[in-house]
Amino acid sequence: MSSKTKEVTVVKRFVLSKNNIKDKGLVLSFTTHKGETVEYSPYKVYEQLKDKFEPMPCWNKYGNYTNRLNLPKFVRELDTLV
Repeated sequence: MSSKTKEVTVVKRFVLSKNNIKDKGLVLSFTTHKGETVEYSPYKVYEQLKDKFEPMPCWNKYGNYTNRLNLPKFVRELDTLV
């Protein structure tokens, strides 16, 4: 086991916000509607998909993007989540 232990914060849904992408070490975990547990780094997801998030109306109006049922398909297709 590595000497670096990551701290994982459990959330109720996939959430990416302008606030949580500031913390490069933040790892979030949520359970999908199918019961699968998913861990992801908001910072790493955003860095790979910022061109997709920035034009979204929700990103500009509310400063976040959420999905309560599952990891969005375009995020599931990423090679690195954590």
